[in-house]
Amino acid sequence: MALFFSLCLVFFFSLCNGSASPATTLHLDGLLPNGDFEESPAKANLKKTVIVGKYSLPKWEINGLVEYVSGGPQPGGFFFAIPRGVHAARLGNEASISQNVTVNVGSIYSLTFGATRTCAQDEVLRVAVPGQSAELSIQTIYDSHGGDTYAWAFKATSKVVKVTFHNPGVQEDPSCGPLLDAIAIKELPPLMLTKGNLVKNSGFEIGPHVFKNFSTGILLPPKQLDQISPLPGWIIESLKPVKFIDKKHFFVPSGLAAVELVAGRESAIAQIIRTFPNKFYNLTFTIGDAKNACHGSMMVEAFAAKETLKVPYVSRGKGGFVSASFKFQAISARTRITFFSAYYHTRLHDYGHMCGPVLDNVRVFPVY
Repeated sequence: MALFFSLCLVFFFSLCNGSASPATTLHLDGLLPNGDFEESPAKANLKKTVIVGKYSLPKWEINGLVEYVSGGPQPGGFFFAIPRGVHAARLGNEASISQNVTVNVGSIYSLTFGATRTCAQDEVLRVAVPGQSAELSIQTIYDSHGGDTYAWAFKATSKVVKVTFHNPGVQEDPSCGPLLDAIAIKELPPLMLTKGNLVKNSGFEIGPHVFKNFSTGILLPPKQLDQISPLPGWIIESLKPVKFIDKKHFFVPSGLAAVELVAGRESAIAQIIRTFPNKFYNLTFTIGDAKNACHGSMMVEAFAAKETLKVPYVSRGKGGFVSASFKFQAISARTRITFFSAYYHTRLHDYGHMCGPVLDNVRVFPVY
């Protein structure tokens, strides 16, 4: 009880400190302190929208041209969509924001953040902790309302990590750059095998933090940008991300979460499982739609060893699913199972919103 009280005091005083960016002790499944940027800089530290002073954005350290912006129409004919609140941080040329977070050494953490480009097609957002980083292209907008959300994972190598969001680009307009409107963190639990199933995290129940008040799903970057997956057990094999969806905001076939394959053949997910050479196994899975107006004739292709199965599904965008299964013979001690969408899809009456079939409840078990 005394330890709990002490930790609560540390958390309380860290929230009250708006000057520097101290290490923050917090329940690691929620927003970072001032992660929604609703705690504003003092008026004296704002030059129009530009934040003046390294520690003027409460709970954050800033470098370079960082703007504190509100949602809605902007000067110059721009419109900033900020679906999770009123305010956001905009990173100009080579600008960054960072915060120190206290973590458990050796644990895996996932950052969830709302991000969108504001000017150029080729904007990039660099996410980093010491020794680990990724540059995420935000060129493609998957949600026409500006609600794109991404996740990125890292392994903690020290008790305090400095989480940094950086715009490495240089545009003609120095204020151009990614818009961040919410940032959360979640500690991911160790994976455990389920009895009778060789697939880990088979129902996608373990994944990144989901914002409660607004979600268009969470884009999971491809593996070349991701040393550690924010969806434990799974590899995003494709050039484009897949989307993690939750039961509160979408239809999922079973459990609390699923994966939406939002970019056709450029959107694939895989896992490597342990098998015995020459032994036969059954692979079963469920596909459907997320009840998000994603419509049309869908097709999910599944691969295991030398076997392939194409599963059709006609979506009316109102929720639904079908189950599929096939038998394969393992050819080695490791077998890769892979799923991807054969076609590209958009929402009915909203062609700027990319979507696709939902995958859930993946099982592999031996045939006796």
